[in-house]
This record gives sequence, structure tokens and C-alpha cells, in this order.
Amino acid sequence: MRIWMALALGLAMAVPGGQAAACGADTDCLLTIDGVERTYRIRMPEGSTSPVGAVLYAHGYKGSAAGAMRNKALAEMANDLGIAMVAAKSAGDDWKIPGVPAETQDGKTTDGAAEFAYFDALLDAMATRYGIDPARVMMTGFSAGGMMTWNLACHRGDRFAGFAPVAGTFWRPVPDTCPSPASSLVHIHGTEDRIVPLSGRPIAQTHQGDVARALAMYTRHGAFGEAVSERRGELACEVRTAPDGRFLDFCLFEGGHSFRISHLRMAWDRLMTQ
Repeated sequence: MRIWMALALGLAMAVPGGQAAACGADTDCLLTIDGVERTYRIRMPEGSTSPVGAVLYAHGYKGSAAGAMRNKALAEMANDLGIAMVAAKSAGDDWKIPGVPAETQDGKTTDGAAEFAYFDALLDAMATRYGIDPARVMMTGFSAGGMMTWNLACHRGDRFAGFAPVAGTFWRPVPDTCPSPASSLVHIHGTEDRIVPLSGRPIAQTHQGDVARALAMYTRHGAFGEAVSERRGELACEVRTAPDGRFLDFCLFEGGHSFRISHLRMAWDRLMTQ
């Protein structure tokens, strides 16, 4: 009896809420969506008490959640802010979003539904397993992860506090509008980016989208006002504001295809003070 009680207690401690403590920053956490297993990783802030906020990060092409968790700067930012760091993982090398090269090369198209279902399930798990406050989750990603972030802004705008895509937008064609309400968004990009140029570049049978077209579409969709120039350290930003206080920021820095934690910290502070 004592052995069985000890075993039961050990299992309960290892897998509260289904599996919350059985995984983390160094081990994949599992999600099953329509019979398909997907993974993510998470690091909760030390000594945290629920609810806490979180940065949800989407990796670039051929990246991984494990790689994101090894990023010391990301970890330090989350720790300083007292928030969770959550790293999403694509099913393959890239996110299955409209226009992605892997799909167009095979003559296929995707509407992104599988990815949206994955992020829906991940957000639900963050709230129920870890006590993360749904109203304090910032979605961000770099390069292909920035493209995933823009697609989520378009299709899941009401599920996040806001969005901070870095060096990535839609694949062509940029949509004419979005099915979900517009949220606050801070787009960050290097002026000399040659991997994902501001106007995009051709890859295989498809083409990266034009950031200016994406911003113009989202401006109309969210009823954002005229742009006002604003300097934030090394960032030169154009800021548009909606009557209800939502904002659309387009921030440029002198540099190439790079990812700077100070820019993400700015986006977090901006989103959490609106």
C-alpha cells in the first residue's frame, strides 16, 4: 500500500494538470490537436504566483523551441519582467501558413488552419496548466516566426494582448483584410535586411510579402489614424493610433536580419501600458 501511495504521489507531482510539471524549458511539452501531436516549451518565472504574463515566441525557419529556450537574452528578459517564456514549435521546418514555399513547391495551398488550432490549444494550456493571464500574452517571432505572428494577428487578434513581429510579414498575396478584430501591433525590421527585405523577395515558387502593404491593410482594418514619427533609442518609428487606444507601430533600425532583445522589451512595455 505504501509503495502504491508513493507511486501515486510521485505521478501527481510529476504531471499536475495533465503534464504541466513533466516538461519545461529543457523538455518538450505535448499537445494533441485532432489526433496530431505537437510540442512546445515553457519556463515559468522563479517564485511566480498566478496569474503571470508571458511572451509567446515563434522560431524562424528550421528553428526550434529548444533553440529559443537556449537564448540567454530572451530568458533574462522574461526573468527581469517576472513573466513566463513560452516557445512554440512548428510541425516541420517551417510554419504552415498561406504562401509558404514548402506548400507552393508541391502545388499545394494551406489556409493556416492547423497552425491556428495549435496556437489555440497552446494558449488554452498556458492558462489552464500554468495560470498564465490570457490578457497579458504578447505574441512575437523572428523571420518566419514574424510571418507566423502576422498571421495570428490577422486570424487571432482577440486572443493576445498584442503582437510584435520581427523581420517577417505575410507571404504573397498580402490579405485584403482580416477575419478577427485588429489588435495593437509593433512591427520591427532592419533597414538593410536582405533575408527578408522590407519589400520581400522571391523564394522557390512564391514571394515574401511587402511590409508596406501589410501595414496599409492593417491600418484600414483597425481604423488606425495618420502616422506620427517617434524616436525610441535606435528605433525610428511611425505610430498610428485608433480611437479606442489601440496602436500600430512600424519601427526601423539600421541593420540587417537580426533580433535584438531591447526591441522586444520596448514592445512589451508598450503593449502592457496601453
